[in-house]
Amino acid sequence: MTDRKAQLAENLAKVEDRIATACTAAGRKREEVTLIVVTKTYPASDVRILSELGVRHVAENRDQDAAPKVAECADLPLTWHFVGQLQTNKVRSVVGYADVVQSVDRARLVTALSKEAVRAERELGCLIQVALDAEESGRGERGGVGTGGIEELGELVAGAPGLRLDGLMTVAPLTGEYAGRRQAAFERLMDLSTVLRRAHPAANMVSAGMSSDLEQAVTAGATHVRVGTAVLGVRPRLG
Repeated sequence: MTDRKAQLAENLAKVEDRIATACTAAGRKREEVTLIVVTKTYPASDVRILSELGVRHVAENRDQDAAPKVAECADLPLTWHFVGQLQTNKVRSVVGYADVVQSVDRARLVTALSKEAVRAERELGCLIQVALDAEESGRGERGGVGTGGIEELGELVAGAPGLRLDGLMTVAPLTGEYAGRRQAAFERLMDLSTVLRRAHPAANMVSAGMSSDLEQAVTAGATHVRVGTAVLGVRPRLG
């Protein structure tokens, strides 16, 4: 086993243990929570090692980094999630490789994703990114739609050809009512998910929690956690 593989295996085991412990404390089964490893800034060689270690879900946040990496890993049995803010001029590229886009936050993006999914003859999973730091009908500092915009955007996705409404995603906010209250933020997301599922029962995915707060997300009921640093290490500074 290479040094890097041993390091990733050790980190992955620690994260798995954290998730399992949080599930037990919350009275949940371990299989109720899917680990998504966020591989942004790390090379395709790390993705290949993670696949060998049993990881099946990986995430990227920048198309210019993701596209070549996905191509290099095309032979691996992976589900690719796009989790970054997505500009419409990058949609065609992202639809070419992403299985799920977790950052859907405006009508124009829904239209662009639908057009390209149909063109590519693909069905693309979509999560509405919820901004808990935004006004009811506003936008968040790091993307996302205010809570008042979820229903309308959900209807748009559900009715768009080539798209599948999978659920909701959030990032713990740094400002506003939920700043420093991650548990409360994730519980609010679960309440919003309950409302969404009344109209769209299959939209049961709830993506929340990262390296520093996955326990709070699991406790609240998240179905997916997005973990980067705790598995891959502290990221190198970009440019």
